[in-house]
Amino acid sequence: MQDFFDLTLGGISAGAVYAALGLALVIIYRATRVVNFAQPALALISTYLAYSVTKATGSYWLGFAVAIVAGTVLGVATERLLIRPLRDRSELSSIIVTLGLLLVLQAVAGMIWSNEPLAFPYAFDFRGRFSANDLFVVLIVVAIAALVLVVFKYTPLGLRMRAAAFAPEVARTLGVRVGLMLTVGWGLAAAVGSLAGLLATPPFLFPNVLDGVFVYALTAAVLGGLDNPLGTIAGGFVLGVGLSYVSGYLGPEMVTIAALAILVVVLTLRPSGLFGRAKVRRV
Repeated sequence: MQDFFDLTLGGISAGAVYAALGLALVIIYRATRVVNFAQPALALISTYLAYSVTKATGSYWLGFAVAIVAGTVLGVATERLLIRPLRDRSELSSIIVTLGLLLVLQAVAGMIWSNEPLAFPYAFDFRGRFSANDLFVVLIVVAIAALVLVVFKYTPLGLRMRAAAFAPEVARTLGVRVGLMLTVGWGLAAAVGSLAGLLATPPFLFPNVLDGVFVYALTAAVLGGLDNPLGTIAGGFVLGVGLSYVSGYLGPEMVTIAALAILVVVLTLRPSGLFGRAKVRRV
């Protein structure tokens, strides 16, 4: 029974990270209808910048702030320079570009900071069954998720972002600056993704450190529904706890296989996700 509680608490902490990165994917998908496969690379670069600032100044929180700002700037630049020129092309073109950007940024990180693992600190003490750092991870992810939901559902900015994504031509006629709204969506998503990177990276930072986390975050997003932020948060926590049980009872080598199996099953049986709404297409 003790193992069960320990695995549950560990799964909640891990699930919060999956939920945060999954939420970043959902924000961009809602804003541009594109799955951003470069999200872990944007988070990676901002985390390396946090590492450099922390090492130079000795202040973790200064590095934390720099990472969030840098991630936002990277997201805005990606939308402006790479995604916007492809606006009139197929969604597949944007997906291929984000995949290419993922590989390029990981290579750049390796060239600048090396491919060797670097020690990256936790925000708080990480020792104990449910440590101060675990509590921080869960609370900050829940707070950010609540803030994003409020922005999307109850503010004029959120309304404009949704209109720009789902009916851009109509939105333009109503005076919405569609291009600006898409840029804001990418910047917001990149900031949330950078937060996820800071939470997921400790204790070691290296160019591929977020690859596995991204697989789990994508699974959480698909599980909850790619257009459903609340469902993605729930999917992240459910997936985190479930994979913790798989690791504890079946072995850590089965975790990635279990996540991919869940992804395939959900896409096969319910492509809109457990909390998403199925779309009806008229022909």
